[in-house]
Amino acid sequence: MQSKILGGRYHIVNELASGAFGKTYLAEDRHRPGNPVCVVKQLIPQVVNQITLRLFNTEAEILEKLGNHDRIPRLFAHFQENQEFYLVQEFISGHNLEEELPPSQQWSEDRVIHLLREILEVLTFVHQQNAIHRDIKPENIRRRQDGKIVLIDFGAVKQIGTQVANATISPISPNTISVGTPGYMPSEQRNGKPRFSSDVYAVGMIGIQALTGIYPYLLPEDADAEIIWRNRANVSSDLADVLDKMVRYDFRQRYLSAVEALVAIMALVTPVSPSNRTNLLDQCRLLVEFKRYEEAIKCYEDAIISQPNSHEAWCERGKTLGELQRYSEALASCEKAVQIKPDYADAWNGKGEALYDLGRYEEAIAAYDRAIEIKPDDAILWHNKGNALYSLQRYAKAIAAYDRAIEIKPDDAIVWNFKGLALYFLKRYAEAIAAYDRAIEIEPDHATAWCNKGVVLYYDLQRHEEAIAAFERAIEIEPDYSIARKLHSLAKSRLMA
Repeated sequence: MQSKILGGRYHIVNELASGAFGKTYLAEDRHRPGNPVCVVKQLIPQVVNQITLRLFNTEAEILEKLGNHDRIPRLFAHFQENQEFYLVQEFISGHNLEEELPPSQQWSEDRVIHLLREILEVLTFVHQQNAIHRDIKPENIRRRQDGKIVLIDFGAVKQIGTQVANATISPISPNTISVGTPGYMPSEQRNGKPRFSSDVYAVGMIGIQALTGIYPYLLPEDADAEIIWRNRANVSSDLADVLDKMVRYDFRQRYLSAVEALVAIMALVTPVSPSNRTNLLDQCRLLVEFKRYEEAIKCYEDAIISQPNSHEAWCERGKTLGELQRYSEALASCEKAVQIKPDYADAWNGKGEALYDLGRYEEAIAAYDRAIEIKPDDAILWHNKGNALYSLQRYAKAIAAYDRAIEIKPDDAIVWNFKGLALYFLKRYAEAIAAYDRAIEIEPDHATAWCNKGVVLYYDLQRHEEAIAAFERAIEIEPDYSIARKLHSLAKSRLMA
């Protein structure tokens, strides 16, 4: 490959690495002043088809987003040439972490904590982008010339290779080819099912390697497949406990993502003052108010890092994750808030909302009931419980919950509308109409209530002219209301027949 020009501009200088699915080269960009060096990653898939192309473009999009972090290489280009795929990334001048971890050299605890914090800070950003590195090891962590840690060589290219290989075997078979490095790769990743906590495992093993001076694959395991290492290191029980949790054999017993591990590491360091935390939470809430949810999540995670036992930050982070439809993460965050403060009704409500969005309605009701025990006069809790009962088709009980919400807050149009729906399914049509009318009285531009009223008038009461008028009002409020438009057309056809 030496002396070859790729993409009409990238002159290959030498080969940096070679693997089963591709190669990595150092290259010069001949189209930029000074011909700066860059890294070119070549993917050589077994099969080139639409699956390959889609995976390649998807991974390139992920790397493009990740490159916005100042400690992740930027993606300069991606292209296809001669049935092969190429990624062009920023070259990070410096040295790999493996040079700092020679065998038998043991780091101090403070130095290891600092390293773990640096790695996890970058990895938190990666996980916030819903990406998994998949191949964290000392060779893929560079110490930049300014001393900062940089994460390189994401498992993207290898992941494309494995997915394409598997798709070639059977388009419906699960991944069976693992991406990662022995010693730093946990069991679920060896089985082709990496998670955020798989990256956490790898970082934990690097910390253990630094403390013991022993390569991870040389460390023994106990009968439960847990790593035996404490007797090889001079380490406090606090740090050892954190590392043990990071490298649990069962991924469900580890920290779920980098931010949780980072919180645990930061708890070993002196936290900032409560007043600073309060100001930070106010900033987070302002971001939520402006619906800048991604930024708000990062803000809450900063607050959690500075104050790991802030039940408010964990709860509000969970609710914000729910806004982004990341329901499993939302549930975990609210559960953490409940663990910290068991009588925190907002966290129980947040847990209930996440369970509801996951379709786990019975568990949602149990969470709402616990919240109601703490705050019995909270209309939102009764409303949410009513929605869960409604989803289980327990309409009479749902109406009872809605009535309690209305008793507390009589002018909530949304609750009146839901009560109307529950009454409709119990075939109590006159009462349903009355509930919709009350919702409309409170909120005249409630398009859904107008449409729902039209449904009862059209299908069940055969009052077609009134139904048409209701649908027309819904369309007037929301011109793109497709269901109202279809029903309006049906009602007019019936009337003219």
